[in-house]
Amino acid sequence: MVCLPVILFAQSPGSRQKHFNIKEGIAIGGYDPVSYFEGKPLEGNPGIQVAHQGIIYHFANAQNASRFKKDPARYEPAYGGWCAYAMGESGEKVKVDPETFKIVEGTLYLFYNFWGNNTLKDWNRDERKLKDSGDRNWNNFVK
Repeated sequence: MVCLPVILFAQSPGSRQKHFNIKEGIAIGGYDPVSYFEGKPLEGNPGIQVAHQGIIYHFANAQNASRFKKDPARYEPAYGGWCAYAMGESGEKVKVDPETFKIVEGTLYLFYNFWGNNTLKDWNRDERKLKDSGDRNWNNFVK
């Protein structure tokens, strides 16, 4: 099995902004990406922000901002912050509920969870297949 990278390394900031799920210039709806790895997503403080290759993240505290600066690839969400299930199922960029997430093999995945449709449940039924196809689909966007 070949694992394809889901984080962008060689893209320009403008290209990343085109593909990432950002609203009003901010990723993850303003949530702190490091907080997911601590078990609970926290809303970031707009006064504590870090820009990484054209993408702006907010942080709940200075310590999380510092951790992110040291290793941003570890904390950025897969698929540019779009719904992991949709990326795996159909290759579509679908909005997410920032509080619906899963950490898989050290990577943050976000999911659509609105109107009684929680795609994390669908992801869990066939995670390996959806992750593999999501990786391929995302890499087609960022070529």
